[in-house]
Amino acid sequence: MPKLLLNLRNVTEEEAHEVAELMEQHGIEHYRTPVGPFGITAGGIWLRQVEDFPRARALMDDYQAERSRRVRAELEQARREGRAETFWTHLQRRPITTVVYLLVAIFILMIFFAPVLQLARAV
Repeated sequence: MPKLLLNLRNVTEEEAHEVAELMEQHGIEHYRTPVGPFGITAGGIWLRQVEDFPRARALMDDYQAERSRRVRAELEQARREGRAETFWTHLQRRPITTVVYLLVAIFILMIFFAPVLQLARAV
């Protein structure tokens, strides 16, 4: 019976490919289910044999710890070199999109707090 190893929600294509390669290198049979229409299902990497799960989980734990160290080092390097994405760099590259997102957020907050403000005025 198949066992889910990795839910692909918020997983980059690169990471999913690396996990699949890792399983292949260690001879663990697996398959990948695609993301469903409209994003309802996230897809996943599944193990064909439940018995492989403890070994696959140990490999995943090691892989995720190594990937976390690598990604954090890359982010730190980008920060030192001034290449890291910040609000201001995003605003400079996409000013209209950023302003629209800010206006939408303010509008949503206004809708959310309008009843509270009306209640405060009535008291």
